Amino acid sequence: MEYQNKNNLAVRILHFPIVKIIIGIFTCILSTFLVKQFITKPLFSSIISSDTMVMVIVTLLGTLVMTATYYYLFKYYEKRTITELSFKPAIKELLGGFGLGLVVIALEFLILYLFGFYKITSFEGLQLFLAPLGFLIGAAMLEEIMFRGVLYRIMENWQGTIVALLVSAVLFELPHLMNPNGSVLGSITGVIFGLVTGIMYTYTKRLWLPFSFHLGWNLAQPIFGSNITGVDRFGVVFNAELKGDVLLTGTAMGIEDSILSVFTLIILFVIFYRGSIRNKNFQKRV
Repeated sequence: MEYQNKNNLAVRILHFPIVKIIIGIFTCILSTFLVKQFITKPLFSSIISSDTMVMVIVTLLGTLVMTATYYYLFKYYEKRTITELSFKPAIKELLGGFGLGLVVIALEFLILYLFGFYKITSFEGLQLFLAPLGFLIGAAMLEEIMFRGVLYRIMENWQGTIVALLVSAVLFELPHLMNPNGSVLGSITGVIFGLVTGIMYTYTKRLWLPFSFHLGWNLAQPIFGSNITGVDRFGVVFNAELKGDVLLTGTAMGIEDSILSVFTLIILFVIFYRGSIRNKNFQKRV
C-alpha cells in the first residue's frame, strides 16, 4: 500500500501542469541543441564550405527535430493523439496564416505611404531569403512550440483560456525585452502579439496558424525595410525612408514600435477571440 501511494504521488507530480510545462520546454530545447551541436553542425560543416548554407540546413533540421521531439514526447507523456500538429488542415492554415502576417504588415506600410511617411529608396536584393529566412522559420517554430504548444496549451487546459492568454503573452514578451532598441510601446505590442497567436491556437486548436502568422509577420518587416523587434542583422529587401511622428512610423525597434501595429493586432485579436467563442473552443478553468 505504501509503495502504491508513493507511486500515485509520483504520477501526480509528473503530470502536474507546471511540471509538464518545464519538462516539455526543457526536453524540446535540449534535444534540438544536442542534435545541432553534435550531429548536424559538425556533419554539414565537414562537407559544405559555405557557412551560410550550413546555417540554413542546420536551422531547418533543428526545427524538424524540435517538432518531432514535441510530437513524440507528448504523444507518450500524455498518451493522446497530437491533434495540434494534424496534417490534414496544415496547408490551408500555413498559407492562410503566412499570407495574413504579410498582408497586415504590408497594410501598415501602405497607410504610412499614403500619408507621405514612407518611401522606398532602393532595392537591396533578395539576400533576406537565404540564411535569414531559415533563421526566421526556426525562431518562429521555436517560439510557437514553447509558448503556444507547451505553455499555452497546458495552461489553457488547466486554468482556462483567459488565464492562459494573459500568462503566455507576458512570458512570451519577457525574452524580447533583451533585444536592442526596446521601448514601452514595443513591449506592449509584443504582449498583444502573444495574445493574438494564443487566441489563434484556441481558434484552430493547432499550431500551424500561429506559427505561419508569426513567420509572415516577421518576414514582412525586413521586406519593407524595417527592423524586427529592434534587431537589424537580418538585412532588408527594400531600403526605405521613414518620416513623421515615430508614434506612427516606429523607432529603431521597427514597425512593431508603432500604434499601427497595436491597432492591427487588437483587431486581429477581437476577430479570433469572437471566432473562438463562436466555435465553442473557449475553455474554462478546470
